[in-house]
Amino acid sequence: MDQAQGAIDAARAAGADRYATTEYAAATDALKNANDAAAVRDYRLALNYALESREQAQNAARGAADAKARVRGEVEHSITEITALIAQGRNRLTAAERARVARRLLQPPRADLAAAEGALQKAGEAVGEEDYLAARDSLNGVKERVDAALTAINATMAPRAPARRR
Repeated sequence: MDQAQGAIDAARAAGADRYATTEYAAATDALKNANDAAAVRDYRLALNYALESREQAQNAARGAADAKARVRGEVEHSITEITALIAQGRNRLTAAERARVARRLLQPPRADLAAAEGALQKAGEAVGEEDYLAARDSLNGVKERVDAALTAINATMAPRAPARRR
């Protein structure tokens, strides 16, 4: 049971409680069952549960490492993509200002880009702390918001047909 507890502690240190929740919960439940079986002096059952707990904890640690790497890759890709879109948005804003587009038309996209930059900064801080789940949550919906801002900016820049006189 000590080995099972050690494996659970190692799995928690690897982030299994956040990245491999199912396996981690199974490991802790099996250890609880082992302790319960030992309390009623069913040592064979306690041993079986302890072995199961250790195996589940080891699987949780491996699964957590894999999941953490996958989420990290997703976050890094999103950060790169959103950073490029924000730069494109800033360039389009500058072009719209040069074309003398009314400021009131550019204010909502400007606010969306600023919010996206804030979310990007928050995600960068989470990545610095290796909290990739929080970083992913920070970036949730940001790309769509930047895309909408780009669409709004492009709409202000669209050539308008002159009004016809009758």
